[in-house]
Order: sequence, then structure tokens, then C-alpha cells
Amino acid sequence: MKPIIIIPVRLKSTRLPEKPLQDICGKPMIQHVWEQAVSAQLGPVVVACDSEPVKSIIQNLGGTAVMTDPDLPSGSDRIYAALKSFDSDHQFNTIINLQGDLPNFPPKLLKETLPPLEDSTVDIVTMATEIKSTEERDNPNVVKVVLARNIDHRSERALYFSRHPIPSGPGPHYHHVGIYTYRRTALERFIKLAPSPLEIQERLEQLRALEAGMRIDAILIDQAPWGVDTPEDLERMRTLLKASN
Repeated sequence: MKPIIIIPVRLKSTRLPEKPLQDICGKPMIQHVWEQAVSAQLGPVVVACDSEPVKSIIQNLGGTAVMTDPDLPSGSDRIYAALKSFDSDHQFNTIINLQGDLPNFPPKLLKETLPPLEDSTVDIVTMATEIKSTEERDNPNVVKVVLARNIDHRSERALYFSRHPIPSGPGPHYHHVGIYTYRRTALERFIKLAPSPLEIQERLEQLRALEAGMRIDAILIDQAPWGVDTPEDLERMRTLLKASN
């Protein structure tokens, strides 16, 4: 496998304006995410952005930023556009999509998404963690994933994703963590697919892959990373990173 990490970044955000530029302990948030990705030492790190301010930040750090169309519908479309621009001769066959609002994401977890792709039937690898509270389980902003558990495998096959508590009945529930590692061929196939009925109904694009018969596996991690989506999240992240420095 020849991995490349691509970080999709969109400047406009309804809940937190100019989110990637927000200062956290003296650095813009996108710099924190970029530094975490670089420290993983898995391959090139490319920021797929739609604004000159973000591009300038990354380039001033000595990094690579690729401008993408601000009207692209999703982060998946943005990473694919950046991939085509940066790697037109197909040197890299494994694409890690690291979200741009995870400034303290543990870099070592990115490496753990690679071994499941040694199974040729796996198209995409993501992450999940067991839900610990009823509040988390019932929160529609927390995406749940049903896993076909198999302790002999490196990862668990994802059967379905939903914003509602699934499955019903007693037993564990799993919080989906939206980091994706794609085979390049899988990403190319996924981007060409039209939005699927379940994807539209649940507002979850990973269902497009499942409806098309693609296989998504999830590695289990101890805790879901904190993302920054709101001003409250931003203050919490500032406090967290300040305490850790």
C-alpha cells in the first residue's frame, strides 16, 4: 500500500464561521490537524481547500494545499478532486480522509486503518467506538453503526449506519467515527455513483457505498475524538489543548 493523507477543508460553516481559521492555543485549527497528519509519517499530506487563507497557511508551513471547487457537494468529492490534481499519475493507491475539524486526533490511529485492506474484499475502512451512555446513543447528531462482530478479524464489517439507535434491544451500540481509508479504486467508484435512496433518507453518504455492494469495515477504538463544530466545541478544545501543553 502507498498511502496519502488528504484533509478536506471548507471555509464556510453555518455553526462556526471560518472554522479552519479559528485560533486554538496560538495556531489556526487547520494547522493543528495538518501537524497531526504529518506526524503520522504514512505518506504525503495534502489539504484540499476552497479558500486562499487556508492555502496560504499550509504553504507557509511548507505543506501542500490544493484548491478545489467550493461548490463540491461533499468532503469525498473534495478529496477526490485534490487527489486527481496532486497525483495524476496514480502513484498512491490508498487514500486516508482525515477530517479538518479534529485538531487533537491521535496520529497512530491512522496507521491502524491500513491492515484491514490486506483483505481484498474490503473497500473502505473507518472507525467506531462503543457508546457509553444513553444520551450518546439517543443523540441524532451521533451516527451509529451496526457491526458484524468477529473477534478473529482485524476489523468488523459495517452492516448499516443511522442517526437513530440501532440495533434495537439490549446489547452494545457503536458510535461511528467519520475517518475513512479508501482503496483508490473504491474512492473512484464511489464518487461516480449517484446519491442513493438510503443516503438521502438518512443524510449519510456512506450508505451510498453499502447500497452499491461495497464493503466497509470498522476498526474499534477506545474513544471517539472530539470534533469542533460549534463555538462551544471550540472553547472546549482550547481548554483541552492548553491543559495538555
